[in-house]
Amino acid sequence: MKKIALALSAAALMLAAEGPQTITGTVTEDMCGANHKAMDMGPDEKCIAECVKSMHAKYALYDGKTVYELSDQKGAAKFAAKKVTVKGTVDPAAKTIQVTSIAAAK
Repeated sequence: MKKIALALSAAALMLAAEGPQTITGTVTEDMCGANHKAMDMGPDEKCIAECVKSMHAKYALYDGKTVYELSDQKGAAKFAAKKVTVKGTVDPAAKTIQVTSIAAAK
């Protein structure tokens, strides 16, 4: 068991040591994630804004597989439901991105 824990810790440190990464995905929030249809609030942009405002959800990035909470909540707000490119340090275990920049995807 200790060997597994050490291996996982080492892998996490190696990933963090890689430095900033670039991930392209859609800005969403951490409650609905990729699918906003269940909330029945109309367009995804409206659902995302309402969940963040009323339900204290956090802006996040969905890359097609995983939803990552974004550290830059103000910057992400401008891109609700839009495809973006985020640069930053990814913590796969915590599913977070320490954002250095967010821009519209090309």
